[in-house]
Amino acid sequence: MDGILPLWKPKGFTSHDCVSKARGMLKTKKIGHTGTLDPDVEGVLPLCVGKATKIVPFLMDTTKVYEAVVTLGYAMDTEDASGTTVETSRLDQQPGMQDINEVLAAFTGEITQTPPMYSAVKVNGKKLYEYAREGKTVERPSRKVYISELHVTSYDASLKDGTYSFGIRAVCSKGTYIRTLCVDIGKALGFPAHMKSLIRTETGDIHKEDCFTFDAVQEAVDQNRAAELLLPLSKGLSHLPSIDVDEETRDMIKHGRVLDEPDDLEADTFTIQHGQEVAAVYQKHPTKPGYIKPVRVF
Repeated sequence: MDGILPLWKPKGFTSHDCVSKARGMLKTKKIGHTGTLDPDVEGVLPLCVGKATKIVPFLMDTTKVYEAVVTLGYAMDTEDASGTTVETSRLDQQPGMQDINEVLAAFTGEITQTPPMYSAVKVNGKKLYEYAREGKTVERPSRKVYISELHVTSYDASLKDGTYSFGIRAVCSKGTYIRTLCVDIGKALGFPAHMKSLIRTETGDIHKEDCFTFDAVQEAVDQNRAAELLLPLSKGLSHLPSIDVDEETRDMIKHGRVLDEPDDLEADTFTIQHGQEVAAVYQKHPTKPGYIKPVRVF
């Protein structure tokens, strides 16, 4: 089988757990996931099966959409609800919606984030969460991320035990930490905060509505129709420009040939298609102007 299994990751599973379970269900080792989700997070987790594993880095580089709940009033060492409380400040009154909207607007566009200590980012060859579990805090490299949309989706009608929660929807680039975004939003409003919950609803062109639960996958396996659940490679590459070629050129691409650069080519990386089939991902040749070279051939 070759294609993308649009899995709806359940809570309580790591992304690696999902890959392991899918390998057993589909009886193939050649499966890779396209972006780590924490165990407490549910949502869209595309699994690349067979030759689709070749597009993992391209699918990981797509825009993501998240729905989160921000809780003001106390902060956690993990920045989400799974950790230990490290700061508390009861709210006397709920923040105004205008204030919240103004803060969210300030976090739209390119922003700088510092990864949380409880994350898989490596510093000096060691993952940050390993330092955190040892009770150590180390200097973390900041990163630029881009948030194209950020707005409120729901909110508490009143304070609850000195806390206040509201839902947000974020459309953002690869590498954005929604936990950190929630904490930073709280700081901008003047309160300690954490991410109460998180759901990923889109990865690139793969949406919540496209996804299957493990129960649905198992049912399809039992009925010998698991292949019907797989999306084509083109679904994971739709964010890249595409060039159509004839059959003769398709045959050259199969052998990884360097080709003449098409006229009016603007993109540095793009797909090449023959009919409905994605034949390869190509890029402008880095050392030979006027030519293109293969990055992945399918």
